[in-house]
Amino acid sequence: MTSLRSLCAAVALITTAAAAQAECLSDAQVSALFEAFVAKTPAVNPEGLNEADGACTRAKLNALLAKRYGAVVGYKAGLTNPAVQKRFNYDRPVWGVLYDGMLLANGATVEAGFGARPLYEADLLVRVKSEAINQAKTPAEVLDAIDQIIPLIELPDLVVQAPPKLNGPAISAINVGARMGVMGQPIALPPYRAERYAMLDALRDMVVVLSDGNGAELARGKGSDILGHPLNAVVWLAEALAKEGRAMKPGDLISLGSFSPLLPPKAGTGASVSYVGLPGATPVKVTFK
Repeated sequence: MTSLRSLCAAVALITTAAAAQAECLSDAQVSALFEAFVAKTPAVNPEGLNEADGACTRAKLNALLAKRYGAVVGYKAGLTNPAVQKRFNYDRPVWGVLYDGMLLANGATVEAGFGARPLYEADLLVRVKSEAINQAKTPAEVLDAIDQIIPLIELPDLVVQAPPKLNGPAISAINVGARMGVMGQPIALPPYRAERYAMLDALRDMVVVLSDGNGAELARGKGSDILGHPLNAVVWLAEALAKEGRAMKPGDLISLGSFSPLLPPKAGTGASVSYVGLPGATPVKVTFK
């Protein structure tokens, strides 16, 4: 019995010590992370963070980003694709904040070195129509609370010195790498119930094709690659935001996650994304200089 108690005490001590090592980054550490983001130079990796520490660090970084970049224009759901979760050894989504000026018009030309660790991927935005979106529990309820679907090439920046060492809490801490995105032509939601059900099916079943500037295919995915249905990302986000006392509001733009691998941009090339099977969708394009 004594040895069992000793073993339990030792396990408790180890657990406590491990928990004590994980803590929100200090103000000085977050300031250094922010300065590296602005300077587009790799920052020290956030390490040893648990989920709460990642959220706390993100909140500190967001406060600095807001002072520089202005109004919040929406949110980004990340790690919504199991393949991306596997890459970062994490089993659930994370979220970040999008700011004014981050989202560019279709056909934009951007520097290939737009960040410290620049990447690009096939994504999709939706625009919030109603605050009812914060109570949505199904893709159909999300569809009723949005008024646009917008093609998107996201241009994230993993910003740290060693991106392969990032995990879920660390990705939260860097605001899910939100840097820029290029928006395509918005797709209006159909007015009639039958057409809306068809749109729900199309979002789930569409094939998303990422190509280079010459039209050669680089990667492809399906709508269902994101949590079984891409609008499930919004259901998850509503619950996650509520836990931190936040909510989506009309006009917010919500990035749903990746339909493709994260790829590094190269100067003198470009990329386009097509949404095969999604009614009204036209390709979104970006050029890297």
